[in-house]
Amino acid sequence: MSANNRQLRLARRPVGAATESDWDLVEEPVPHAGDGEFVVKVLQLSIDPAMRGWMDAAKSYIPPVEIGAVMRAFATGRVIESNHPQYAAGDLVTGEFGVQEYALSTGAGVYRIDPKVDVPLSAYLGVLGMTGMTAYFGLLDVGGFRPGQTVVVSRAAGAVGSAVGQIAKAKGGRAIGIAGGEQKCRYLVEQLGFDHAIDYKSESVRKSVRQYAPDGVDVFFDNVGGPILDDVLIRLARHARVVLCGAVSQYNSESGPQGPKNYLSLLVTRSRMEGFVVFDYASRYSEAIEDMSIWLADGKIANAVDIERGSILDFPKTLARLFAGANTGKQILEISG
Repeated sequence: MSANNRQLRLARRPVGAATESDWDLVEEPVPHAGDGEFVVKVLQLSIDPAMRGWMDAAKSYIPPVEIGAVMRAFATGRVIESNHPQYAAGDLVTGEFGVQEYALSTGAGVYRIDPKVDVPLSAYLGVLGMTGMTAYFGLLDVGGFRPGQTVVVSRAAGAVGSAVGQIAKAKGGRAIGIAGGEQKCRYLVEQLGFDHAIDYKSESVRKSVRQYAPDGVDVFFDNVGGPILDDVLIRLARHARVVLCGAVSQYNSESGPQGPKNYLSLLVTRSRMEGFVVFDYASRYSEAIEDMSIWLADGKIANAVDIERGSILDFPKTLARLFAGANTGKQILEISG
């Protein structure tokens, strides 16, 4: 075992896009487990758009990462030392372990991975992790999706978006994805089974939604905000639901977020727009995991992941890669060594 534990700690709150200088590299001795504790070697880090918001001091659904604290991150890992009755050395686990090589845990918020379940470890950060939970409860509970309905999802080639479209298809609906670039759009249709994909970089979102959803959009699952949200708002079906999951186009804005201009479409179509936070559904995660596991085993959904391999030091550029739209599927940083 390495003598040191490398960590990335928040050094300052970014203005605009986060850069490498916003974190400090700190080395500490690898922790040892006290009574009721265990030590985890981090194997894979979940790279999420929400990380940018966690770095700000503004009021949010979760406290911000404090200056000097290890950067928050969900991860998978292996228990290497334990004084906890429910975890043993060798167990694979997933939880909020942070951007570091080793994490000390009491087991709070940690889930043991069943080695008998034949899925890649990355699935527990993808369709069987927070990504899948967000897509599942956002579409089915907040979005009130029903079989036969038409779902449009923005950032459809990203982590949550790719899962939303696949769940809609697994539940008997139509899925239309909005993504950037011909390659991503082809991936959505040919690999993930979306009915149609719209390349916002080369075509009119407004016209294409009208073409592919002539009777209107029943559920719009929005991960982007900004002009794309406006383009879909005017194509809503009556009593449609707009699910506000994220607004990645706005996170790095230095002038503040841009609100929807076409919100009166909600009035005209008697629709609703609702935001949600997946942590509110924690008591029901097992329900979603059961359904998603069955769909995964049956080939109805795929674990769409984009894995970069490197060290803790590669975290800043991997996060930047996410905001540049370079990923296809769930962005993961696998820690080598």
